[in-house]
Amino acid sequence: MSFVIAAPASGSGKTTFTLGLLRALKRSDLPVHAAKSGPDYIDPRFHEAACGQPCLNLDAWAMTPARIRSLSAGPLPLIIEGAMGLFDGAPPNGKGATADLARILGLPVVLVVDCGKMAGSVAPLVQGFIRHDRDVKIAGVVLNNVGSARHETMLRRALGDVPVFGALPRTPALEQPSRHLGLVQAQERPDLDGYLESAADLVSAHCDMPVLQSLLVPLPARGVPSKRRPPAQTIAIARDAAFAFSYPHLLQDWQGAGATLRFFSPLADDPAPMADLIYLPGGYPELHAGRLADNATFLASLRECKAQIYGECGGYMVLGETLTDKDGIVHKMAGLLPLETSFATRKLHLGYRELVARDGPLAGTWKGHEFHYATTLRATGSPLFEARDAEGTTLPPMGLIRNNVSGSFAHIIDQP
Repeated sequence: MSFVIAAPASGSGKTTFTLGLLRALKRSDLPVHAAKSGPDYIDPRFHEAACGQPCLNLDAWAMTPARIRSLSAGPLPLIIEGAMGLFDGAPPNGKGATADLARILGLPVVLVVDCGKMAGSVAPLVQGFIRHDRDVKIAGVVLNNVGSARHETMLRRALGDVPVFGALPRTPALEQPSRHLGLVQAQERPDLDGYLESAADLVSAHCDMPVLQSLLVPLPARGVPSKRRPPAQTIAIARDAAFAFSYPHLLQDWQGAGATLRFFSPLADDPAPMADLIYLPGGYPELHAGRLADNATFLASLRECKAQIYGECGGYMVLGETLTDKDGIVHKMAGLLPLETSFATRKLHLGYRELVARDGPLAGTWKGHEFHYATTLRATGSPLFEARDAEGTTLPPMGLIRNNVSGSFAHIIDQP
């Protein structure tokens, strides 16, 4: 059986444990693939580097159970890293929690518990998770941030007959650097392989690898593969450190439906390739605004393009007239949408979104999410999406559409 790695709360160490386990299994010639719960673009790229296999997102809020089962099936066992706490989901009823994936797929949960500031209290905490929902089976726990051998003995004694799969000592050297949207991206870490090897050494030395390996069998093929129509026949996709936030399952959908995908790098001043649709996904253009503003070949290719152009979050900002960076410097962007955005004045926008587009390459109904700190200084013209939040509350329209150019701060995940 495959399994889910979860925790009582964010910051418990589940990502370090997941990456160390994936790399340790790869070193032992036990291939697995991984998935991340929820709308996360960054952790899956670390998973891929750790195990050498593609990693997908599984989102129990945005995806149907059939879609989740279809994406999860394959010839290799699956390890899913949860998000936030095990039962944390969207309001009003917690839909989209990691626990939902465990229920849908019938998978056991390995619970990673940060024990750095507790001893005997670990028992009621873990027992509460075991008893909270009998449809979510806690197979065992991994104790993290353990201070000493004596501390480990106290924790194990308190847990009694609860299976303990490992006890990871406190290891400050494995804390990962982060920025405003999460971890620093995998492709920006020159020390990544060394970090993954160190995490694998930690997990191999302090976890019961044979027991964890015994949980690993592939999931059977279930669900119906997607047959969604692509937004265009030929799609040119920006891909580099500034435009890294695209979901693999959507790209696979489009390829599977016969679309041709072409990739290019705006940071390298590549022109957008000839295509029916230019797609600028999200990422970190605010960290590279000056460089992008100077890349005349890239910007000219957008301005001269007659095909459809769609920008998502960071890509949307680049399609606007100006982008103000964190230092208050204003940079001219493509000027294709009547939009001015700023990263100097930050405000968190976060949450799932139900979206309806009446026109443009993404016409139709979508499930998506919003996660950014940039603010809109000016946006005029026709909005792209009608929007509601996870509780069904109507939000102001999102994004803009003008002629062949459209975009918004929303990231699309799937169609209902």
